[in-house]
Amino acid sequence: MLTSHPTLLIGPSDWQPDVMPREEFARRLDALWRSAPGASRAIVYGDPRHHAELAYLTNLVPKLEAAVALISRSGAPLMFVGGGPNMLTASQPLTWIADVLPLRDMGKAIAKWLAESGGGGTVLIGSGYMQSALRKNVAEAVGDGAQDATALPWTLMARKSPHELAAIREACAALRAAVTAIGDAKRSGASVTTAILAGERAANAAGAQDVRTLFSVNGGRTLAPFETLIDQKSEPLQVYVAVRKFNYWAEGFAMFAERPQHAASMPIDVLRLARSAIRAGTRASDVAQLAEAAIRPLRWHPVTAGAFAGAVGLALDEPPYTNASGSFAAGEVYSLRIGVTDGSEQHAIASAMIAVRDDDNELLWSMEHAP
Repeated sequence: MLTSHPTLLIGPSDWQPDVMPREEFARRLDALWRSAPGASRAIVYGDPRHHAELAYLTNLVPKLEAAVALISRSGAPLMFVGGGPNMLTASQPLTWIADVLPLRDMGKAIAKWLAESGGGGTVLIGSGYMQSALRKNVAEAVGDGAQDATALPWTLMARKSPHELAAIREACAALRAAVTAIGDAKRSGASVTTAILAGERAANAAGAQDVRTLFSVNGGRTLAPFETLIDQKSEPLQVYVAVRKFNYWAEGFAMFAERPQHAASMPIDVLRLARSAIRAGTRASDVAQLAEAAIRPLRWHPVTAGAFAGAVGLALDEPPYTNASGSFAAGEVYSLRIGVTDGSEQHAIASAMIAVRDDDNELLWSMEHAP
């Protein structure tokens, strides 16, 4: 889902070795080098909007400006962060990399790093996200031999390790707290603003490092972020909540209605049907067709049309972006989104988070269990 991005990430993002131990990152780097046998060095870029690859390899999520990691098969890695001198101190707890330096000094450091890291090729990860000036400086420093390998970590990121699944379960717990708080507030007669803020506060109290929300004031027909305070109540209240904890995301759609309506209950029933069909190797298009047949005579809500399933992890839409194409993969975590509309008065979206296994799937969160 596309949501408003906060100007500054303020939630807790420190690397916690008990949650994501150093050995986990060593395993990821070993897998990266096996995927790029001709490379001996990697330059990894991330910024506040695009950082899944950088976070996967270093744990660091840039809060305000970009960051670049220089990692080699031999020798100590280096992390360069943008911003003033205070950012060096603020960034050090975010990563397992010991040497954190100013980004403005990276150009001078690359030449020395290239010389000290020996022969072999250089791969660039996240270079497509770089601003043109930085990309030019990096290209000039490493020469024409470097190749873009941004897609290499994507395959590695797909199969979640036990540590990653544990982090996602923590994010789902914070999501559950947020959705529960919104529902409780709505049932107590709260306005839209009060209900959504109750959910955000609950997520923050559960240790979330980022919370994103969307909501509807037109019965679920469209969703929007906060642009101004809304004192009115909404019946029904359709919401979207995304919560990040330990760098991993969980997301959920939920509708709260005082009066029963067919459109509100149907997505939950179809979610159960879709989940029963999913295991490793199941084609996403087959499940989409199954769901589409089940929602008739209603049709897909515009929000979920063509996007009923998406991989979720270090990004809300983790590459290579399933969205009803390809097959469900063992070890991957997905958000299943079922939205329906009659085109005029009834609209509803519900969702679930699942971890796919060889012979079935594990339910991590679902609107069907929300109070």
